[in-house]
Amino acid sequence: MNYNIAHPFTRNARISPDSTALALGKTQLSYGQLLRSVRTLGSRLHCTLNSGRIGILATRSIEACAGILATAWAGGTYVPLGQKLPESRLLQLFERLDLDALVVDAAGRKLLSGEILAAAPAAIFAPGPTPGSFVDARTGGAIDPDVLLSSPVPTGADHLAYVEFTSGTTGIPKGVMVSNGAVRSYIDAMKRWYDFTPGDRAAETCDITFDLSVHNMLMAWEAGAALHLMRPLDMLAPARFVARDGITTWLSVPSVVAMARETGSLQPGSMPSLRISLFCGEALPADIANAWMAAAPNSVVDNIYGPTEATIACLRQSWSEKGLVTGERGIVAIGKPYDGMEAMIVDGELNPVADGEAGEIALSGRQLAEGYFRQADLTAERFPTIKGKRWYLTGDSGYCDEGGVFHHLGRLDNQIKLKGYRIELEEIDMKLREAARVDLAATIAWPVRDGVAQGIVGFCSGATSDANHILSRLRETLPAYMVPSRVEIIDAMPLNANGKIDRKALIARLEPRSGRREVA
Repeated sequence: MNYNIAHPFTRNARISPDSTALALGKTQLSYGQLLRSVRTLGSRLHCTLNSGRIGILATRSIEACAGILATAWAGGTYVPLGQKLPESRLLQLFERLDLDALVVDAAGRKLLSGEILAAAPAAIFAPGPTPGSFVDARTGGAIDPDVLLSSPVPTGADHLAYVEFTSGTTGIPKGVMVSNGAVRSYIDAMKRWYDFTPGDRAAETCDITFDLSVHNMLMAWEAGAALHLMRPLDMLAPARFVARDGITTWLSVPSVVAMARETGSLQPGSMPSLRISLFCGEALPADIANAWMAAAPNSVVDNIYGPTEATIACLRQSWSEKGLVTGERGIVAIGKPYDGMEAMIVDGELNPVADGEAGEIALSGRQLAEGYFRQADLTAERFPTIKGKRWYLTGDSGYCDEGGVFHHLGRLDNQIKLKGYRIELEEIDMKLREAARVDLAATIAWPVRDGVAQGIVGFCSGATSDANHILSRLRETLPAYMVPSRVEIIDAMPLNANGKIDRKALIARLEPRSGRREVA
Protein backbone atom coordinates (compact mmCIF):
# COMPACT_ATOMS: atom_id res chain seq x y z
CA MET A 1 0.00 0.00 0.00
CA ASN A 2 1.22 3.48 -0.88
CA TYR A 3 0.74 5.63 2.24
CA ASN A 4 1.82 8.81 0.43
CA ILE A 5 -0.66 11.54 1.47
CA ALA A 6 -0.75 12.77 -2.16
CA HIS A 7 -1.96 9.38 -3.41
CA PRO A 8 -5.74 9.88 -2.82
CA PHE A 9 -5.58 13.29 -4.48
CA THR A 10 -3.85 11.78 -7.50
CA ARG A 11 -6.43 8.98 -7.76
CA ASN A 12 -9.30 11.47 -7.81
CA ALA A 13 -7.48 13.75 -10.25
CA ARG A 14 -7.35 10.87 -12.73
CA ILE A 15 -10.97 9.85 -12.12
CA SER A 16 -12.47 13.37 -12.30
CA PRO A 17 -9.90 15.78 -13.75
CA ASP A 18 -12.50 18.49 -14.43
CA SER A 19 -13.89 18.59 -10.87
CA THR A 20 -12.90 21.57 -8.72
CA ALA A 21 -10.03 20.80 -6.34
CA LEU A 22 -9.24 24.29 -5.03
CA ALA A 23 -11.12 27.57 -4.88
CA LEU A 24 -9.91 30.95 -3.68
CA GLY A 25 -12.46 33.67 -4.33
CA LYS A 26 -13.21 33.59 -8.05
CA THR A 27 -10.08 31.56 -8.85
CA GLN A 28 -10.67 27.83 -9.21
CA LEU A 29 -8.33 24.98 -10.10
CA SER A 30 -9.63 21.65 -11.30
CA TYR A 31 -8.11 18.41 -10.13
CA GLY A 32 -6.42 18.06 -13.51
CA GLN A 33 -4.92 21.56 -13.37
CA LEU A 34 -3.69 21.10 -9.82
CA LEU A 35 -2.27 17.69 -10.69
CA ARG A 36 -0.14 19.19 -13.47
CA SER A 37 1.23 21.81 -11.08
CA VAL A 38 1.87 19.27 -8.33
CA ARG A 39 3.55 16.83 -10.70
CA THR A 40 5.87 19.48 -12.13
CA LEU A 41 6.90 20.94 -8.77
CA GLY A 42 7.02 17.52 -7.11
CA SER A 43 9.35 16.16 -9.78
CA ARG A 44 11.63 19.16 -9.33
CA LEU A 45 11.58 18.83 -5.54
CA HIS A 46 12.46 15.15 -5.83
CA CYS A 47 15.80 16.15 -7.35
CA THR A 48 16.64 18.28 -4.30
CA LEU A 49 15.92 15.73 -1.57
CA ASN A 50 18.67 15.03 0.91
CA SER A 51 17.29 15.54 4.40
CA GLY A 52 13.85 15.03 2.86
CA ARG A 53 12.37 18.15 4.49
CA ILE A 54 10.72 20.90 2.44
CA GLY A 55 9.70 24.18 4.09
CA ILE A 56 6.35 25.74 3.13
CA LEU A 57 6.41 29.47 3.88
CA ALA A 58 2.81 30.11 2.94
CA THR A 59 -0.67 30.37 4.38
CA ARG A 60 -4.19 29.68 3.05
CA SER A 61 -3.18 29.91 -0.60
CA ILE A 62 -3.13 27.86 -3.78
CA GLU A 63 0.67 27.73 -3.58
CA ALA A 64 0.56 26.37 -0.03
CA CYS A 65 -1.72 23.50 -1.06
CA ALA A 66 0.26 22.75 -4.21
CA GLY A 67 3.52 22.87 -2.26
CA ILE A 68 2.26 20.41 0.34
CA LEU A 69 1.02 17.96 -2.28
CA ALA A 70 4.20 18.38 -4.34
CA THR A 71 6.37 17.68 -1.30
CA ALA A 72 4.49 14.45 -0.69
CA TRP A 73 4.64 13.62 -4.43
CA ALA A 74 8.43 13.97 -4.26
CA GLY A 75 8.62 11.60 -1.29
CA GLY A 76 9.48 14.38 1.15
CA THR A 77 8.22 15.71 4.47
CA TYR A 78 6.60 19.12 4.53
CA VAL A 79 7.33 21.63 7.30
CA PRO A 80 4.85 24.53 7.55
CA LEU A 81 6.51 27.83 8.49
CA GLY A 82 4.32 30.60 9.87
CA GLN A 83 4.38 33.93 8.08
CA LYS A 84 3.81 35.68 11.40
CA LEU A 85 7.11 34.41 12.78
CA PRO A 86 9.72 37.12 13.40
CA GLU A 87 12.80 36.90 11.23
CA SER A 88 14.94 35.70 14.15
CA ARG A 89 12.67 32.71 14.68
CA LEU A 90 12.65 31.80 11.00
CA LEU A 91 16.44 31.89 10.97
CA GLN A 92 16.50 29.64 14.04
CA LEU A 93 14.22 27.12 12.30
CA PHE A 94 16.27 27.18 9.09
CA GLU A 95 19.38 26.36 11.12
CA ARG A 96 17.71 23.45 12.90
CA LEU A 97 15.82 21.94 9.99
CA ASP A 98 18.41 21.64 7.21
CA LEU A 99 15.71 22.10 4.58
CA ASP A 100 16.28 20.84 1.03
CA ALA A 101 14.00 23.45 -0.53
CA LEU A 102 11.53 26.19 0.30
CA VAL A 103 8.12 26.82 -1.30
CA VAL A 104 6.60 30.28 -0.82
CA ASP A 105 3.41 32.02 -1.84
CA ALA A 106 3.14 35.73 -2.68
CA ALA A 107 3.06 36.77 0.98
CA GLY A 108 5.91 34.42 1.85
CA ARG A 109 8.04 35.79 -0.96
CA LYS A 110 7.84 39.26 0.61
CA LEU A 111 9.54 37.84 3.72
CA LEU A 112 12.66 36.80 1.78
CA SER A 113 15.02 39.45 3.10
CA GLY A 114 18.73 39.31 2.40
CA GLU A 115 19.39 37.55 5.70
CA ILE A 116 16.60 35.03 5.11
CA LEU A 117 17.85 34.29 1.59
CA ALA A 118 21.35 33.72 2.94
CA ALA A 119 20.09 31.17 5.49
CA ALA A 120 17.44 29.54 3.28
CA PRO A 121 18.11 26.48 1.09
CA ALA A 122 19.41 27.10 -2.41
CA ALA A 123 16.19 25.90 -4.03
CA ILE A 124 13.28 28.32 -3.48
CA PHE A 125 10.08 28.12 -5.51
CA ALA A 126 7.69 31.08 -5.76
CA PRO A 127 4.37 31.75 -7.55
CA GLY A 128 4.52 31.75 -11.33
CA PRO A 129 2.45 33.70 -13.87
CA THR A 130 -0.66 31.49 -13.57
CA PRO A 131 -2.44 30.15 -10.47
CA GLY A 132 -0.66 27.04 -9.20
CA SER A 133 2.46 27.51 -11.29
CA PHE A 134 5.94 28.11 -9.84
CA VAL A 135 9.22 29.71 -10.82
CA ASP A 136 12.70 29.64 -9.34
CA ALA A 137 12.59 32.48 -6.80
CA ARG A 138 16.31 33.21 -7.09
CA THR A 139 16.51 33.40 -10.89
CA GLY A 140 12.90 33.95 -11.95
CA GLY A 141 13.27 31.07 -14.39
CA ALA A 142 10.66 28.43 -15.11
CA ILE A 143 10.76 25.05 -13.37
CA ASP A 144 11.93 22.39 -15.80
CA PRO A 145 12.50 19.04 -14.06
CA ASP A 146 14.77 16.58 -15.86
CA VAL A 147 12.28 13.75 -15.39
CA LEU A 148 8.54 14.01 -14.69
CA LEU A 149 7.50 11.46 -12.09
CA SER A 150 4.35 9.70 -13.27
CA SER A 151 2.96 9.12 -9.76
CA PRO A 152 3.69 10.06 -6.15
CA VAL A 153 6.80 8.36 -4.82
CA PRO A 154 5.69 5.28 -2.83
CA THR A 155 6.18 5.87 0.89
CA GLY A 156 5.35 3.64 3.82
CA ALA A 157 3.38 4.10 7.01
CA ASP A 158 6.47 5.13 8.98
CA HIS A 159 7.48 7.89 6.57
CA LEU A 160 7.01 11.38 8.05
CA ALA A 161 4.18 13.27 6.37
CA TYR A 162 4.90 16.55 8.15
CA VAL A 163 6.66 18.20 11.08
CA GLU A 164 4.41 20.69 12.89
CA PHE A 165 6.09 23.18 15.22
CA THR A 166 4.44 24.40 18.41
CA SER A 167 5.59 26.61 21.27
CA GLY A 168 8.11 25.15 23.73
CA THR A 169 8.72 25.80 27.42
CA THR A 170 12.47 26.32 26.92
CA GLY A 171 12.08 28.89 24.16
CA ILE A 172 12.86 26.26 21.51
CA PRO A 173 9.82 25.37 19.38
CA LYS A 174 8.77 21.71 19.50
CA GLY A 175 8.61 19.95 16.14
CA VAL A 176 5.94 17.23 16.26
CA MET A 177 6.79 14.47 13.75
CA VAL A 178 3.66 12.90 12.26
CA SER A 179 3.81 9.80 10.06
CA ASN A 180 1.82 8.81 6.99
CA GLY A 181 0.38 5.91 8.97
CA ALA A 182 -0.92 8.19 11.73
CA VAL A 183 -2.61 10.41 9.14
CA ARG A 184 -4.11 7.38 7.38
CA SER A 185 -5.50 6.08 10.66
CA TYR A 186 -7.13 9.46 11.34
CA ILE A 187 -8.71 9.65 7.87
CA ASP A 188 -10.03 6.09 8.09
CA ALA A 189 -11.58 6.77 11.51
CA MET A 190 -13.31 9.92 10.25
CA LYS A 191 -14.69 8.12 7.20
CA ARG A 192 -16.47 5.63 9.45
CA TRP A 193 -18.59 8.46 10.91
CA TYR A 194 -18.89 11.00 8.14
CA ASP A 195 -19.83 10.46 4.52
CA PHE A 196 -17.58 12.91 2.69
CA THR A 197 -18.50 12.94 -1.04
CA PRO A 198 -17.16 14.37 -4.33
CA GLY A 199 -20.00 16.90 -4.21
CA ASP A 200 -18.83 18.41 -0.93
CA ARG A 201 -17.32 21.87 -0.62
CA ALA A 202 -15.01 22.03 2.40
CA ALA A 203 -13.86 25.23 4.08
CA GLU A 204 -10.16 25.72 4.81
CA THR A 205 -10.45 27.69 8.02
CA CYS A 206 -6.86 27.27 9.23
CA ASP A 207 -3.35 28.36 8.50
CA ILE A 208 -1.16 25.43 7.44
CA THR A 209 0.73 25.79 10.73
CA PHE A 210 -2.44 24.39 12.42
CA ASP A 211 -2.83 20.66 12.01
CA LEU A 212 -6.59 21.20 11.60
CA SER A 213 -5.60 22.31 8.09
CA VAL A 214 -4.49 18.73 7.43
CA HIS A 215 -8.05 17.53 8.03
CA ASN A 216 -9.55 20.18 5.77
CA MET A 217 -7.13 19.47 2.92
CA LEU A 218 -6.82 15.72 3.02
CA MET A 219 -10.44 14.85 3.84
CA ALA A 220 -11.54 16.96 0.87
CA TRP A 221 -9.05 15.41 -1.55
CA GLU A 222 -9.69 11.92 -0.17
CA ALA A 223 -13.32 12.30 -1.27
CA GLY A 224 -12.65 14.15 -4.53
CA ALA A 225 -14.32 17.23 -3.06
CA ALA A 226 -13.50 20.94 -3.46
CA LEU A 227 -11.45 22.83 -0.87
CA HIS A 228 -12.47 26.48 -0.52
CA LEU A 229 -9.76 28.66 1.03
CA MET A 230 -10.93 31.34 3.44
CA ARG A 231 -9.35 34.77 3.28
CA PRO A 232 -8.86 36.91 6.43
CA LEU A 233 -12.06 38.89 5.84
CA ASP A 234 -13.99 35.64 5.41
CA MET A 235 -12.94 34.60 8.90
CA LEU A 236 -14.75 37.61 10.36
CA ALA A 237 -18.04 36.63 8.72
CA PRO A 238 -17.99 32.83 8.27
CA ALA A 239 -21.75 32.55 7.70
CA ARG A 240 -21.51 34.86 4.71
CA PHE A 241 -18.62 32.79 3.31
CA VAL A 242 -20.53 29.53 3.85
CA ALA A 243 -23.60 30.92 2.10
CA ARG A 244 -21.66 32.46 -0.79
CA ASP A 245 -19.62 29.34 -1.58
CA GLY A 246 -22.28 26.78 -0.64
CA ILE A 247 -19.96 25.18 1.93
CA THR A 248 -21.10 21.75 3.11
CA THR A 249 -18.36 20.66 5.57
CA TRP A 250 -16.67 22.69 8.26
CA LEU A 251 -13.91 22.24 10.86
CA SER A 252 -12.56 25.14 12.92
CA VAL A 253 -11.67 26.29 16.39
CA PRO A 254 -14.68 27.49 18.43
CA SER A 255 -13.30 31.02 18.73
CA VAL A 256 -14.22 31.60 15.07
CA VAL A 257 -17.87 31.16 16.10
CA ALA A 258 -17.42 33.42 19.11
CA MET A 259 -16.11 36.21 16.85
CA ALA A 260 -19.02 35.75 14.47
CA ARG A 261 -21.51 36.02 17.32
CA GLU A 262 -19.87 39.20 18.57
CA THR A 263 -20.21 40.83 15.14
CA GLY A 264 -23.82 39.68 14.80
CA SER A 265 -23.07 37.74 11.61
CA LEU A 266 -24.27 34.38 12.93
CA GLN A 267 -28.04 34.27 12.59
CA PRO A 268 -30.46 31.33 12.88
CA GLY A 269 -30.84 29.51 9.57
CA SER A 270 -28.02 31.49 7.92
CA MET A 271 -26.02 28.39 6.83
CA PRO A 272 -28.49 25.83 5.43
CA SER A 273 -25.91 24.26 3.08
CA LEU A 274 -23.78 22.87 5.94
CA ARG A 275 -24.23 19.19 6.70
CA ILE A 276 -21.08 18.37 8.73
CA SER A 277 -19.73 20.80 11.36
CA LEU A 278 -16.79 19.85 13.55
CA PHE A 279 -14.99 21.84 16.24
CA CYS A 280 -11.54 21.19 17.68
CA GLY A 281 -8.47 22.92 19.11
CA GLU A 282 -10.18 24.64 22.04
CA ALA A 283 -12.91 23.92 24.58
CA LEU A 284 -16.32 24.11 22.88
CA PRO A 285 -18.79 26.04 25.09
CA ALA A 286 -22.28 24.60 24.98
CA ASP A 287 -23.85 27.95 24.04
CA ILE A 288 -21.43 28.27 21.09
CA ALA A 289 -22.44 24.79 19.89
CA ASN A 290 -26.11 25.67 20.20
CA ALA A 291 -25.66 28.94 18.30
CA TRP A 292 -23.95 27.10 15.44
CA MET A 293 -26.69 24.45 15.39
CA ALA A 294 -29.32 27.17 15.08
CA ALA A 295 -27.39 28.80 12.22
CA ALA A 296 -26.77 25.44 10.48
CA PRO A 297 -30.05 23.54 11.04
CA ASN A 298 -29.20 20.79 8.53
CA SER A 299 -25.79 20.00 9.99
CA VAL A 300 -24.38 17.46 12.39
CA VAL A 301 -22.41 19.34 15.09
CA ASP A 302 -19.65 17.36 16.81
CA ASN A 303 -16.78 18.16 19.16
CA ILE A 304 -13.47 16.38 18.49
CA TYR A 305 -10.43 16.47 20.74
CA GLY A 306 -6.75 15.73 20.37
CA PRO A 307 -3.33 17.34 20.47
CA THR A 308 -0.97 17.58 17.50
CA GLU A 309 0.94 14.67 19.05
CA ALA A 310 -2.09 12.44 18.41
CA THR A 311 -2.67 13.58 14.81
CA ILE A 312 -5.40 16.20 14.68
CA ALA A 313 -8.01 14.55 16.94
CA CYS A 314 -8.65 11.19 18.53
CA LEU A 315 -11.76 11.56 20.71
CA ARG A 316 -15.25 12.49 19.52
CA GLN A 317 -18.47 13.65 21.17
CA SER A 318 -21.59 14.24 19.13
CA TRP A 319 -23.48 17.34 20.21
CA SER A 320 -26.41 17.36 17.82
CA GLU A 321 -27.34 13.73 18.51
CA LYS A 322 -26.80 13.32 22.24
CA GLY A 323 -25.09 16.32 23.71
CA LEU A 324 -23.17 15.87 26.93
CA VAL A 325 -21.82 18.80 28.92
CA THR A 326 -18.87 18.90 31.30
CA GLY A 327 -20.84 20.60 34.05
CA GLU A 328 -17.85 22.05 35.86
CA ARG A 329 -16.98 24.18 32.82
CA GLY A 330 -20.14 24.42 30.74
CA ILE A 331 -18.36 22.93 27.73
CA VAL A 332 -19.12 19.99 25.46
CA ALA A 333 -17.51 16.74 26.64
CA ILE A 334 -14.60 15.43 24.55
CA GLY A 335 -16.18 12.00 24.18
CA LYS A 336 -14.78 8.56 23.45
CA PRO A 337 -11.62 7.45 21.59
CA TYR A 338 -11.46 6.76 17.86
CA ASP A 339 -10.97 3.22 16.61
CA GLY A 340 -7.32 2.32 17.07
CA MET A 341 -6.89 4.79 19.92
CA GLU A 342 -7.13 4.52 23.71
CA ALA A 343 -7.46 7.14 26.43
CA MET A 344 -7.03 6.92 30.17
CA ILE A 345 -6.71 9.22 33.16
CA VAL A 346 -3.51 8.80 35.17
CA ASP A 347 -2.15 10.20 38.42
CA GLY A 348 1.30 11.68 39.02
CA GLU A 349 2.86 8.19 39.10
CA LEU A 350 1.19 7.27 35.79
CA ASN A 351 -1.28 4.90 37.43
CA PRO A 352 -4.88 4.79 36.15
CA VAL A 353 -7.41 6.50 38.41
CA ALA A 354 -11.03 5.57 39.11
CA ASP A 355 -13.94 6.83 37.01
CA GLY A 356 -14.92 10.33 38.04
CA GLU A 357 -11.50 11.09 39.52
CA ALA A 358 -9.48 13.89 37.93
CA GLY A 359 -5.98 13.33 36.56
CA GLU A 360 -3.94 13.74 33.39
CA ILE A 361 -5.37 12.64 30.04
CA ALA A 362 -3.08 10.06 28.39
CA LEU A 363 -3.47 8.75 24.84
CA SER A 364 -2.21 5.65 23.03
CA GLY A 365 -2.65 4.07 19.62
CA ARG A 366 -2.02 4.27 15.90
CA GLN A 367 -2.33 8.05 15.64
CA LEU A 368 0.51 8.92 18.02
CA ALA A 369 3.29 11.07 16.58
CA GLU A 370 6.83 9.72 16.30
CA GLY A 371 8.01 12.27 18.86
CA TYR A 372 9.71 15.66 18.77
CA PHE A 373 12.22 16.67 16.10
CA ARG A 374 15.75 16.29 17.52
CA GLN A 375 14.49 16.44 21.12
CA ALA A 376 15.00 12.89 22.36
CA ASP A 377 14.79 13.73 26.07
CA LEU A 378 11.49 15.57 25.66
CA THR A 379 10.16 12.73 23.51
CA ALA A 380 11.02 10.20 26.21
CA GLU A 381 9.39 12.37 28.87
CA ARG A 382 6.11 13.00 27.05
CA PHE A 383 5.82 9.58 25.32
CA PRO A 384 6.47 7.11 28.16
CA THR A 385 5.92 3.36 28.05
CA ILE A 386 3.26 2.34 30.56
CA LYS A 387 2.80 -1.40 31.13
CA GLY A 388 4.45 -2.22 27.83
CA LYS A 389 2.46 0.27 25.74
CA ARG A 390 3.53 3.65 24.35
CA TRP A 391 1.45 6.60 25.56
CA TYR A 392 1.41 10.36 25.16
CA LEU A 393 0.90 12.54 28.22
CA THR A 394 -1.21 15.47 27.06
CA GLY A 395 -0.75 17.80 30.04
CA ASP A 396 -4.55 18.18 30.03
CA SER A 397 -6.56 17.59 33.17
CA GLY A 398 -9.70 15.53 32.82
CA TYR A 399 -11.80 12.64 34.01
CA CYS A 400 -13.75 9.71 32.60
CA ASP A 401 -17.36 9.33 33.69
CA GLU A 402 -19.14 6.05 34.39
CA GLY A 403 -20.36 5.89 30.80
CA GLY A 404 -16.80 5.92 29.44
CA VAL A 405 -17.06 9.51 28.20
CA PHE A 406 -14.03 11.74 28.76
CA HIS A 407 -14.23 15.30 30.02
CA HIS A 408 -11.65 18.10 29.77
CA LEU A 409 -10.92 20.22 32.84
CA GLY A 410 -8.15 22.52 31.58
CA ARG A 411 -4.37 22.40 31.64
CA LEU A 412 -2.13 20.93 34.32
CA ASP A 413 0.74 23.14 33.18
CA ASN A 414 0.93 26.66 31.80
CA GLN A 415 0.05 25.84 28.23
CA ILE A 416 -2.92 27.61 26.68
CA LYS A 417 -4.80 27.65 23.40
CA LEU A 418 -5.31 31.09 21.86
CA LYS A 419 -7.31 31.29 18.63
CA GLY A 420 -6.16 27.76 17.88
CA TYR A 421 -2.45 28.37 18.55
CA ARG A 422 -0.89 26.19 21.22
CA ILE A 423 1.29 28.36 23.44
CA GLU A 424 3.59 27.58 26.36
CA LEU A 425 3.39 30.53 28.74
CA GLU A 426 6.86 29.68 30.04
CA GLU A 427 8.32 30.53 26.63
CA ILE A 428 6.74 33.99 26.77
CA ASP A 429 7.91 34.34 30.39
CA MET A 430 11.49 33.73 29.30
CA LYS A 431 11.31 36.24 26.44
CA LEU A 432 9.60 38.77 28.73
CA ARG A 433 12.42 38.47 31.28
CA GLU A 434 14.94 39.08 28.50
CA ALA A 435 13.02 42.02 27.03
CA ALA A 436 12.46 43.68 30.40
CA ARG A 437 15.91 42.71 31.72
CA VAL A 438 14.41 41.43 34.98
CA ASP A 439 14.54 38.20 36.96
CA LEU A 440 10.82 37.91 37.63
CA ALA A 441 8.22 37.97 34.87
CA ALA A 442 5.08 35.98 34.17
CA THR A 443 2.22 35.85 31.70
CA ILE A 444 -1.39 34.77 32.09
CA ALA A 445 -4.28 34.06 29.77
CA TRP A 446 -6.67 37.00 30.06
CA PRO A 447 -9.55 37.41 29.64
CA VAL A 448 -11.06 33.93 29.58
CA ARG A 449 -14.61 33.61 28.28
CA ASP A 450 -16.58 30.38 28.30
CA GLY A 451 -13.38 28.56 29.22
CA VAL A 452 -11.52 29.93 26.17
CA ALA A 453 -8.52 32.28 26.38
CA GLN A 454 -9.05 35.59 24.56
CA GLY A 455 -5.62 37.17 25.11
CA ILE A 456 -2.39 37.29 27.09
CA VAL A 457 -1.23 39.78 29.73
CA GLY A 458 2.37 40.01 30.91
CA PHE A 459 3.67 41.11 34.31
CA CYS A 460 7.19 42.02 35.39
CA SER A 461 8.69 43.58 38.50
CA GLY A 462 11.75 45.77 38.80
CA ALA A 463 11.80 46.83 35.15
CA THR A 464 13.52 50.11 34.29
CA SER A 465 12.22 50.15 30.68
CA ASP A 466 8.71 51.35 30.00
CA ALA A 467 6.05 48.86 29.01
CA ASN A 468 5.83 49.98 25.37
CA HIS A 469 9.56 49.46 24.92
CA ILE A 470 9.29 45.98 26.40
CA LEU A 471 6.48 45.08 24.01
CA SER A 472 8.54 46.37 21.09
CA ARG A 473 11.39 44.04 22.06
CA LEU A 474 9.01 41.10 22.38
CA ARG A 475 7.75 41.64 18.83
CA GLU A 476 11.32 41.09 17.62
CA THR A 477 11.57 37.63 19.17
CA LEU A 478 8.04 36.19 19.36
CA PRO A 479 5.39 35.43 16.75
CA ALA A 480 2.63 38.04 16.77
CA TYR A 481 0.10 35.64 18.29
CA MET A 482 2.38 35.12 21.32
CA VAL A 483 3.04 38.80 22.09
CA PRO A 484 0.99 39.92 25.14
CA SER A 485 -1.80 42.38 24.46
CA ARG A 486 -0.27 44.47 27.23
CA VAL A 487 2.47 44.40 29.87
CA GLU A 488 1.97 45.55 33.43
CA ILE A 489 4.98 46.68 35.48
CA ILE A 490 4.35 45.98 39.17
CA ASP A 491 6.26 46.72 42.36
CA ALA A 492 6.63 43.11 43.51
CA MET A 493 5.82 39.76 41.95
CA PRO A 494 3.40 37.68 44.06
CA LEU A 495 4.83 34.32 45.16
CA ASN A 496 3.09 31.29 46.59
CA ALA A 497 4.15 29.23 49.61
CA ASN A 498 6.63 27.29 47.47
CA GLY A 499 8.30 30.46 46.28
CA LYS A 500 6.88 30.16 42.77
CA ILE A 501 5.13 32.98 40.94
CA ASP A 502 1.48 32.98 41.93
CA ARG A 503 -0.41 33.30 38.66
CA LYS A 504 -3.77 33.18 40.42
CA ALA A 505 -2.75 36.31 42.33
CA LEU A 506 -1.88 37.99 39.04
CA ILE A 507 -5.33 37.13 37.70
CA ALA A 508 -6.83 38.60 40.85
CA ARG A 509 -5.04 41.90 40.14
CA LEU A 510 -7.10 42.17 36.97
CA GLU A 511 -10.47 41.82 38.69
CA PRO A 512 -10.70 44.39 39.85
CA ARG A 513 -7.46 45.76 38.41
CA SER A 514 -5.56 47.55 41.12
CA GLY A 515 -2.07 48.29 42.36
CA ARG A 516 -0.50 48.52 38.94
CA ARG A 517 2.21 51.01 38.10
CA GLU A 518 2.28 51.09 34.33
CA VAL A 519 0.41 49.45 31.51
CA ALA A 520 1.04 49.31 27.76
